[in-house]
Amino acid sequence: MVIFDTNILIELYRGNVAVKEEIQKISSDVFYISSITVAEFIAGARDKADLIKIEKQLSKYVSIPLNTGINDIFIEIIKTLTLSHRPQIPDVLIASTAIYYNLPLYTLNKRHFQYMPGIELL
Repeated sequence: MVIFDTNILIELYRGNVAVKEEIQKISSDVFYISSITVAEFIAGARDKADLIKIEKQLSKYVSIPLNTGINDIFIEIIKTLTLSHRPQIPDVLIASTAIYYNLPLYTLNKRHFQYMPGIELL
């Protein structure tokens, strides 16, 4: 099992063959996304037709909602890393979801996550 960062969905949407091939190497029948990824992906819709295509793609994944445990990890990471790394809030929420559920995070932006304690990156 693995959780996808928003950039993975964007690349799949754009038809990135390299990303699709990497996903095929992951032995999992279920792929997860954070509710933050859902919101970021939907927010990128250019028009109603694009929104419909995005919603169709989102239906392929299991969306994980935020909960108290994810929130606690999120707050701890923000307190720990704000002064040293200035992490982006959506990235920390996605990472917190992955950490809470002990899921590796597949991302193309490893530098956004590599300093977060407890995260496993693909």
